[in-house]
Amino acid sequence: MSEANEVQGPSLYERIGGEAAVNAAVDLFYGKVLDDYRINRFFEKTDMPKQVEHLKAFMTVAFGGPNNYTGRSLRDGHARLVKMGLNDSHYDAVMEHLGATMNELNVPQELIAEAAALVESVRGEVLGK
Repeated sequence: MSEANEVQGPSLYERIGGEAAVNAAVDLFYGKVLDDYRINRFFEKTDMPKQVEHLKAFMTVAFGGPNNYTGRSLRDGHARLVKMGLNDSHYDAVMEHLGATMNELNVPQELIAEAAALVESVRGEVLGK
């Protein structure tokens, strides 16, 4: 084992529980999002089963798991929503639901913070800034 691997340790994907954890989180997360009047209008014309699979694949990669993501870039994938008015307040609502979802699944706070930092790091891309 190389020193780099020893220092890096297991990925966030592995530490939160791998595929089963990502799948559970995404399913629970979208339930919260679709129930939220602040942001559910952005999903009115969305093929949700397809969207769920895209987010599962994206989160797997973003959290350091196997790379099977074939979707568009974050900027391209959200451009239509930005034209509909997607802004920081909506992104904050999504962040709120992500945190609540991970709390509900008993993910340790340090892992929630790590996931939130990753999601926060792509805010500009998602919002086309």
